[in-house]
Amino acid sequence: MEYFCLAESHEIGASCHALRCGDETVVIDSGLHPKMKGYDAMPPHEELKGHSVKSIVLTHSHLDHVGTIPVLQQRFPGAYVYMTYPTFALADAMLHNSVNVMTSQGRELDIPEYPLFTHEMVEECVDKWSRQDYNRLFEVSPDVELYLQDAGHIMGSCTATVYHEGKKVLFTGDVQSEDQTLIKGADIRPDGSMDAIVMETTRGAAPRPEGFTRQGEEERLAQAISEGLAKGGAILIPVFAMGKTQEVLTMISQFKAVGMIPDVPVHVGGLSTKMTTIYDRFAKRTRRVTPNFKILKDMDLMVTNKRRGAPLLPKAGEIYCLSSGMMSENTVSNVFARHFLDDERNSLLFVGYADPDSPAGKIKQASKGDLISLDETRAPLPLNCTVDEFDFSGHAPREDLLKIAIDSGAKKIFLTHGDEKAREWFHQELSIAMPNSEIIVPKKGERYVI
Repeated sequence: MEYFCLAESHEIGASCHALRCGDETVVIDSGLHPKMKGYDAMPPHEELKGHSVKSIVLTHSHLDHVGTIPVLQQRFPGAYVYMTYPTFALADAMLHNSVNVMTSQGRELDIPEYPLFTHEMVEECVDKWSRQDYNRLFEVSPDVELYLQDAGHIMGSCTATVYHEGKKVLFTGDVQSEDQTLIKGADIRPDGSMDAIVMETTRGAAPRPEGFTRQGEEERLAQAISEGLAKGGAILIPVFAMGKTQEVLTMISQFKAVGMIPDVPVHVGGLSTKMTTIYDRFAKRTRRVTPNFKILKDMDLMVTNKRRGAPLLPKAGEIYCLSSGMMSENTVSNVFARHFLDDERNSLLFVGYADPDSPAGKIKQASKGDLISLDETRAPLPLNCTVDEFDFSGHAPREDLLKIAIDSGAKKIFLTHGDEKAREWFHQELSIAMPNSEIIVPKKGERYVI
């Protein structure tokens, strides 16, 4: 077996891995880089030239893992893509939405290669998608078998173990070991005799504060919402359409049920609505903390679409859970914020990661009264509203991920999907805990024999 990484291991974006198993190659994920545009946002699929790719594994449906699957399938039209049932539904919706976004960006930013694929290509690709259950070993070729386990990151996310001629390699994808509000934590039972593990390192540089608990963080969020409403303002919670939206809406429903916040209108907008519909469809078929809860059915939500009617404007005493989580230009949360930031009665509550260069990232780094640019075509706005930040990460605490690596017993450990400081922490800790294992930060395109 031979492993190579087709993405920069020190970045979170355009995830793509390859594992050569004899005469054929298994590819794990093929994402789109969120900070780049055009061909630069793609993994270098050309490095697979000369390879026989018959099997592709999709660990989950976030764009940085699924965003160029149709392009990869076009290069290898005979390949089948293996994923879980929920990922099938979510990825299909995500890719169709991506076509729309790329088409708009192609016109507005003059990117001639956009869209990288069409709606028709997505529909053709789906014909080669194979839905699989967790915890079942299945054959993808006479010499290669796969085993998927629940990664707990978002609905449908999985780890993937590849078996070939007596050797086993575990790809973690993105993992959350702890129960979230809606989705249960990972159900991973590492085989202590792994030959290699390719693992994410996202939170390696982010130690938990002493005494941190998710329950405590939820209580802090409920208090911020309650206080913001009490002072006569509106609440804006920017959310990623898939995963974070559904977790936050579930929290709000629970807050209302026990009287932690008043029963006020809650707005949802953007791609979030479509993704929530899919989450509800699988409510009884996925591992959940609240298995019978259906968000759109059980919550009286106000649904908005920025393409229809008048723009959504903040109303005092109401909550707005709007995508995107990074408040990227021309998304519902970004457009809404133009009428929101300058009012000191309002509260802007962040519940997830934001790239420092994104509008949300810039707001997080700003001080009250600073001018914020939400859109390069418009004048900056003063940041007068209250801003607070909460930790509801979909990624495992670094200590839990470290344990997964140790329990795998892997002879070689490849550190990916994290910045330099994150990888340094894991390299140091694993070198101590697993002195007989080789800890590797893979270089893009370099081959590693397993």
